[in-house]
Amino acid sequence: MGGLGPRDTAPGRHESPEERADRRWAELLQEVRVIQTGVQILFGFLLTVAFTPRFATLQQTDKTIYVVTVLLGAATTGALVGTVTFHRLVAGHRMKPETVLWASRLSLVGIVLLLATVTSALLLILRIAMNNSAVPWVVAGLVGWFMLCWFALPVWILHRVSSKE
Repeated sequence: MGGLGPRDTAPGRHESPEERADRRWAELLQEVRVIQTGVQILFGFLLTVAFTPRFATLQQTDKTIYVVTVLLGAATTGALVGTVTFHRLVAGHRMKPETVLWASRLSLVGIVLLLATVTSALLLILRIAMNNSAVPWVVAGLVGWFMLCWFALPVWILHRVSSKE
């Protein structure tokens, strides 16, 4: 009867650095696909707003918020698409672990930009829809919720699990 070696008893995956990079790349690509769909819909909607009859009647402040929102949406799209183009440009150069690291960082920048885009879009839409002083508070509450779901909860879980090891 053979004994269990360290590979058999160690927790986690048993993969080479290349296998790990391949798996992490596939996971990252799937995540980007999911988020990119929402970003494309939001950005597409934003691009049409300027061509509606109501746009001409907006206050200058709302038009400025709109321009900032469109620019943030474009920057978000650039960062998220950048993860794929980054891989495409360096593929085949035996840099998969580095590619995954940098593409992951770029996708995180895209997520932060998405938070800013959604915040700006909410501010614009709620200013027009509600037209009252509660708008900044509603937007701040939603931004807090996004930050909790997108950043605080994962960091808390990561800290909690790593402190048990």
